[in-house]
Amino acid sequence: MVKRLLKFTFLLVVISSIFISESLAQFANHRALSQKATKLATDYPALCSVKSLVKTPGGRDVWVLAIGTGDRDSKPAIAIVGGIDGSYIFTRELAIGFAENILKESATPEIKNLLDRITFYVFPDVNPDASEQYFSTLRYERLINDRATDDDRDFQTGEDPFEDLNGDGLITLLRVSDPAGKYIESTDDKRVMVEADLSKGQKGTYLLFSEGIDNDKDGLFNEDGAGGVDFNKNFTYNYEEYGANAGLHAVSEPESKAVADFLYDHFNIYAVICFGPQDNLSQQTPRGNERPAPSGQQTQAIQQQQGRQAGERRITSVLRSDETVIRLVSEKFQEITGLRGAPPSKTSPGNFADWVYYHYGRYCFTTPGWWFPSERGKNTEVSFLKFAEDNKLENVFVPWTEIKHPDFPDKKVEVGGIKPFAMLTPPADKVQEMITKNYKFIVEVAGMHPELEFIDKKVENVGSDIYRITLKVHNKGLFATCSEAGANNQWTRIMRISLEPAKGQTILSGQKVQRMQRLEGNSSSEFSWLISGKGRVAISAGALNTGTISTSFDLK
Repeated sequence: MVKRLLKFTFLLVVISSIFISESLAQFANHRALSQKATKLATDYPALCSVKSLVKTPGGRDVWVLAIGTGDRDSKPAIAIVGGIDGSYIFTRELAIGFAENILKESATPEIKNLLDRITFYVFPDVNPDASEQYFSTLRYERLINDRATDDDRDFQTGEDPFEDLNGDGLITLLRVSDPAGKYIESTDDKRVMVEADLSKGQKGTYLLFSEGIDNDKDGLFNEDGAGGVDFNKNFTYNYEEYGANAGLHAVSEPESKAVADFLYDHFNIYAVICFGPQDNLSQQTPRGNERPAPSGQQTQAIQQQQGRQAGERRITSVLRSDETVIRLVSEKFQEITGLRGAPPSKTSPGNFADWVYYHYGRYCFTTPGWWFPSERGKNTEVSFLKFAEDNKLENVFVPWTEIKHPDFPDKKVEVGGIKPFAMLTPPADKVQEMITKNYKFIVEVAGMHPELEFIDKKVENVGSDIYRITLKVHNKGLFATCSEAGANNQWTRIMRISLEPAKGQTILSGQKVQRMQRLEGNSSSEFSWLISGKGRVAISAGALNTGTISTSFDLK
């Protein structure tokens, strides 16, 4: 009997190992991802450079690739960020896959023209300590880096980690038969555990925990394991002090600080595409608010009525003109990827996407990049198992198997549940298809970039060698020259228009250098000068995030 049990256990481990090996082959671990990034820079030296921004607490590099022609830092740019959430392992493939595809197609007229006008900064994985758990011998969905932290504040670290109780290399769930439990088997699929609904006369029959042992006997399971701080909770917008995995303070971690510093230092970035758990491309965008008027334009009473103190300028929801652009981009995303009806967007205090829009002041488009279709009103896990059945996906569920558990010696205890990462990664035959679709989406969005041109240029001789110059600066792109949220942000460069007279010429009216207001897509601003004297007048306009244009007039 013992020999049979040993043979069965060995067979289970072998089968599980085969499944894990096949799954791992779909995606690149940190070492392979690093090799991919550096190889792209080697293969396309004129178009791509790569550098490590920082090493994480776990000693892993956070890479950024700069892709484009010429002086990349002086052209309008889009940042593409993967690996924001360690459990969304596929987002890393979307980011590096974009870099691979655009460089592979860089000789085509469309992409060549795009790379002449736009720079792409690609961060394949900003949270590599967490992502690497996918490739570990003990596999579970991890959000945090390798920073040693005392998560349960008992002055110890790492004393209650995950334990693999059934030896399959996966951390799933632990259910305990108990009349005081809050959970029951779902009536739609008995493999799934759901909370009992008292209003329906249901009574709980199970306790539910993550797979493991209560090592420190505090009633919690696996609450103080290896690591760490969550990259996606470590930013300044709505940062939660003393929040779980939020860090000692906002931007406390080397990876979050390095990414923020890079973005702040690159004023040419006008939009950020985030691949992660937040989503504003497949769901109804929150209704935009009008920008709060500058202090002095409203009375204190009106400001207080609107829930703001006098002079307060903080915004808490998407502004109306930015909402218009997000909706346009959202329509393109759904049209190109075919993805609709995403599950509810996951949010957390201090998340990266909110920081990008509200504090960094850039257009932010965020999506998981793939999800399985979920039936409205159905439990998410039930919907996934139905999706897996319809698509003949195997090895996505660990059958409930009874074990002996030291914390529950007199109760029936079982290990099982949906396998880690199964619900967040596309089927193997869809991986390349979704990488290609998301690549095409980003290329389409990049084509909407703000782009300035001079129109309606006129020179009029008003007599006595005095000339009136009139022109309009027109934004022919679909994006505004900057997001409305970033219009008054110190990290957004203000557009300027400059006139340089020839020697002997004098500007009689109009300013030599003046600020330009933000321009919506397909809108213009008119400028006029009176110049005394003949010669060539040079005019330039723009900013790093829009590009600079120039023209000249010969006054004779």
